[in-house]
Amino acid sequence: MHTRSVANAGFTLIELMIAVAVVAILAAVALPSYQDYVRRGNIPEATSALGQGRIAMEQWFQDNRTYVGAACPGNGNHFSFACDTTATTFQITATGTGSMTGFSYTIDQNNARASTTPWGDGATCWVSRKGDSC
Repeated sequence: MHTRSVANAGFTLIELMIAVAVVAILAAVALPSYQDYVRRGNIPEATSALGQGRIAMEQWFQDNRTYVGAACPGNGNHFSFACDTTATTFQITATGTGSMTGFSYTIDQNNARASTTPWGDGATCWVSRKGDSC
């Protein structure tokens, strides 16, 4: 029977390799889920600004009887905003930047919502997580 002496105590190379392999497998599984979770956390920046922008557009229309000239929401950390207005219609678009590239959300004067995301498109809703649909 072979016993380790106090001077030889420690981990063998095989034990360290197994531990590193386990950590690598866990990281490979967890990282994509974490990235999706972070993206999901950035989406309310767009949807909140679109909702507030829609209210501002309607207030402008009530005062001026046109959507032309209404202020567009300012760009955020993860989304840029663009407004397309006519006298009787508007559409506000939030387009993802940086880590949110590929995400696009819109709203118009009828409160019609649409989205384009890497997780799927929503012709009548805002897709806010993987697996969502309208």
